[in-house]
Amino acid sequence: MHFQKLRLSGFKSFLDPVEVQIEDGMSGVVGPNGCGKSNVVEALKWVMGETSAKQMRGGEMDDVIFGGTADRPARNIAEVALVLDNSDRDAPAQFNDETELEVIRRIERGSGSSYKINGRDVRARDVQLLFADLATGAHSTAMVNQGRVGALIGAKPTQRRGLLEEAAGIKGLHSRRHEAELRLRAAETNLERLDDVIVALEGQFQGLKRQARQAARYRRLGGHIRRHEAIQLHLRWQEANAALESAREDLNKAEAAVNVRTAHAGEAARLQAEIAAKLPGLRQVEAEAAAELQRLLVAQRELEAEEGRIAHAITDVDRRLDQIDIDIERENSLSADAEAAIQRMDAEVTEIEAARTGEAEICEEARSAMEAIATTLQEREAELAELTQTVATAEANKDALLNRRDELGLRYINLTEQVTTLQRERDELIAEVGEDKALEDTAKAVAEAEAAVASARRNSEEAESKRGAAEQNETERRARLQDAQSARDRLRAEESALADLLKEDDSDLFPPLIDALDVAQGYEKALGAALDDDLTAPIDTAAPVHWDVLPPIAVPAPLPEGAKALSEYVKGPPAFARRLAAIGVIETSEIGRDLQSSLREGQRLVSRDGALWRWDGFTVTTGAQTIAATRLSQRNRLAEIRDQLASVQKNFETARQGHADLQDIAKEATAQERKARSDLQGAYDAMSHARTAHTKLTDETAGVRSRIESLAESLKRVRADLSETQEQRVAIETSVSQITDPVEARQRIGALREQIETLRTDESDRRRVHDRITNEAEQRNVRLQIITNEYTSWKMRVSGARSQIEELQARRHAETKQKEQLAARPKEIETQRTTLMDKIAGSEAKRNQAADRLAEMENGLSEADATLRRTEGALGESREARIRTEAHVEQANSDCAVVAERIAERLESQPETILRDAEISPNEELPSRDVVEVKLERLIRERDNMGPVNLRAEQELAEMEEQISSMQTERDDLLAAIARLRQGISALNKEGRERLLAAFDKVNQHFEKLFVRLFGGGRAHLALTDAEDPLEAGLEIMASPPGKKLQIMSLLSGGEQALTALALLFAVFLTNPAPICVLDEVDAPLDDANVERFCNLLDEITKASKTRFLVVTHHRLTMAKMDRLFGVTMGERGVSQLVSVDLQTAEEIRDSA
Repeated sequence: MHFQKLRLSGFKSFLDPVEVQIEDGMSGVVGPNGCGKSNVVEALKWVMGETSAKQMRGGEMDDVIFGGTADRPARNIAEVALVLDNSDRDAPAQFNDETELEVIRRIERGSGSSYKINGRDVRARDVQLLFADLATGAHSTAMVNQGRVGALIGAKPTQRRGLLEEAAGIKGLHSRRHEAELRLRAAETNLERLDDVIVALEGQFQGLKRQARQAARYRRLGGHIRRHEAIQLHLRWQEANAALESAREDLNKAEAAVNVRTAHAGEAARLQAEIAAKLPGLRQVEAEAAAELQRLLVAQRELEAEEGRIAHAITDVDRRLDQIDIDIERENSLSADAEAAIQRMDAEVTEIEAARTGEAEICEEARSAMEAIATTLQEREAELAELTQTVATAEANKDALLNRRDELGLRYINLTEQVTTLQRERDELIAEVGEDKALEDTAKAVAEAEAAVASARRNSEEAESKRGAAEQNETERRARLQDAQSARDRLRAEESALADLLKEDDSDLFPPLIDALDVAQGYEKALGAALDDDLTAPIDTAAPVHWDVLPPIAVPAPLPEGAKALSEYVKGPPAFARRLAAIGVIETSEIGRDLQSSLREGQRLVSRDGALWRWDGFTVTTGAQTIAATRLSQRNRLAEIRDQLASVQKNFETARQGHADLQDIAKEATAQERKARSDLQGAYDAMSHARTAHTKLTDETAGVRSRIESLAESLKRVRADLSETQEQRVAIETSVSQITDPVEARQRIGALREQIETLRTDESDRRRVHDRITNEAEQRNVRLQIITNEYTSWKMRVSGARSQIEELQARRHAETKQKEQLAARPKEIETQRTTLMDKIAGSEAKRNQAADRLAEMENGLSEADATLRRTEGALGESREARIRTEAHVEQANSDCAVVAERIAERLESQPETILRDAEISPNEELPSRDVVEVKLERLIRERDNMGPVNLRAEQELAEMEEQISSMQTERDDLLAAIARLRQGISALNKEGRERLLAAFDKVNQHFEKLFVRLFGGGRAHLALTDAEDPLEAGLEIMASPPGKKLQIMSLLSGGEQALTALALLFAVFLTNPAPICVLDEVDAPLDDANVERFCNLLDEITKASKTRFLVVTHHRLTMAKMDRLFGVTMGERGVSQLVSVDLQTAEEIRDSA
């Protein structure tokens, strides 16, 4: 199978569709860095099933889609197609029908990849296996990218084993083995789960068997309950019908009484209606008269209120008039004050204008005089400053020299003292170091402290060991105590539960016989089977049902031979003696069946497991548990528990005391351990203090020695400074003697200072005069402005006062007029009051007459209402009686319906046919309802005591049996499948080992030859490491370039490692040739000579095999060896393009030309 062509569309930088023809020989891919050459190689790997985005140099697989540029939008789809020639029919069976295979991988952004082979959707794994069987693929040795050589050099031997696996062609074998192992693990897991399920189902199967037996017994009880329920419901139906007839008779009587009293109530209602019809007119007349009286009274109250308002209004008017007079007087006063202020301001303005005459000339003269004297002052100050600087510089130099001389003198004295001090301190430290023995004492104290720590540690370990042993003993004893307490609590709980079950009810006046019996252990079931419900009857003769005391039978019938009297094992009251004498106990059921025919009248046999054989043929098989037997067993168990409780309580007390003793021992051991730890900590602290003192003293001694050395150096340095200081003192004395004193300059400075002082005084006087004149002028201007503003304000006050006075006078006139009007109103009100009082008297008389007539009529209505209420009360009582009788009828009907519904619900029958449906003869004498209900209650209680019953147990039992059988078959199938999978994995491992060892020999042979071919000599070979299992072994490379010793590849130089790795890669390739080999810049680390050898080797391999090479390179020698070149360019930024040149055709054209 051969690779024919590769098509790219939208893949990385290849935006437009590109097709790469893969033909025989060597094809080169060239172009500048970053133009997209490696994208061609990655496209080939991607279409062969690469799943790692990292291998595609991306963060996620969507990064292989063209991401867009500044001028081109991003794509959402990328597609790569690879066309294969299948003329030799080497493809897997499912793809071997076509002579040409087209493998397409397509990715849509955000939706993942899809694969197709010849248009048919396939899995990624199908594509990977297709290329793995062809000895190629995304991770094949034939795909040598830029980092593959370096990875092989730095790989571990076990990682290099992958090369041998590829050469052996067992990559696909490994994949199939991995799948088989996964299936094996899954099958084993399923087998474990199936075994667990089968075990669980078998447990359920046993439980269902018990449930099926219980269901059969439940159905038998159900039949008895159905019969008694039918009798009970039939009796209830008869009682309900009788009650219904009686209720209907009562209803007829009640309806007759209601009719009579209804007529009486109608007559009383007619009379009451006639009186009530007259009342509205009388009430209307009375209401109109009362309304007229009320209107007149309201008018009276309004006149009185108006009179009060008028008096109050007159008072308010007088107060407002007084206030207006006061306001007018205030406004007149304000107007007079404003006019006086205006006159004062006019006079002040006149004075200020007179003072401003000649103001500008005076200011100018003062300013000129001030500037003239200021100029003279500046000249004198400049001259003084220059002379002062000269004298100061000379004096500063002199002072500096004198100060320096004094400093050097002091420095000389200090240095002399320092020499003396340092010498003395050095001598003292030397003497101290020579005589100190404290260091030896601290070292001895450290050794003693360390010994004390060792002793304390041993004591602590011993105490800890004792404490651990004591805690262990205490833990064991606590476990015993808990066991004893659990046993005691368990017995107490059981004893309490049984005591509650067996406790006599205080409300029961007649305790049953069973509570007076003493039964030997093991014979409870026998007694319960023999007497059953008879044991519940009391022995008190006052009870309606009871056991009575009769004398013994004179000549009792003997029990059959082989039967013992039950009275030997049961002790009870005398009333029970006759019954016990007729009951025999046997050992086995076979004996009972044999002796049943020989029983006398009234006799019965029982076995210890509860079987019963009665003289009349009635038989109860083993396992029929009775309530009496259960109660007797519980009583015996209660006595046994109470006997055990004493010994268990004693064991508990002994265990508790022993646990308390061990707790005390453990506490004492803990205290001793704590004390030992405290002693150990004290020893550690003492050792730490001793070590600290020793270390401190050692540091101090070292510090003293260091201080002595430092003092020696300081002494040397100070003596050198002393010599230097003496030399500087001599030089300073010479300079001081050569300084001259500037006397004339000082005299001139004194004269200038006197002149300057005088000039400054004159300048200050003239400046004050100028400032005073200027300030006075400014104050006059400010005052004029203030006066102008105040003048306007006072004018406005005068105008406002006059306006306010006029407004106040108008208000005074209006208030006076209002007061005159209010004074005339009281006389009018008095006239109106007299007229209104006459009208009120007439209205009151009219209203009283109407009220009297209305009261008479209302009294008559009250009497009619009372009569009506009495008749209606009697009618209501009759109706209530009728309703009660109707309720009784409805209740009786309801009871009949309830009974009928109960019959239909419980028995699915009708009241008329219930006895026939329950198979009860109509002529059969039925017991009383109380007897039936007691029997029914006992049967239901017995059924309820059975607990939950699974009525589908038989069906579920059959289904589960079938299910278990099916699972057993599945288990056998799983075991067979596991055996086949293990056999298959073993065969795959065997085949893999054989093929790997064979491939190793071939690869080693090719590697030895290729190494010599590439290096021009030397020797090399391969070795398997840890080769117990070849499938897990590593591959080590041993090489010896010409002139060097044999060594592992990692010890070679970089170029030698690259050539050795290439030799190994080509050796693997020659062992299992692939249809295509891709080399991505593998010649980059080689020099020209090695590139020449590399290219010659490629040429030889190409001619010797059918492999087609695709080489990405930058090297000119490699380009020259190619049969054709594909140039990758990037004319547009971010978009790759492909051009091709066939060099063989070009050479032919050149030669023909």
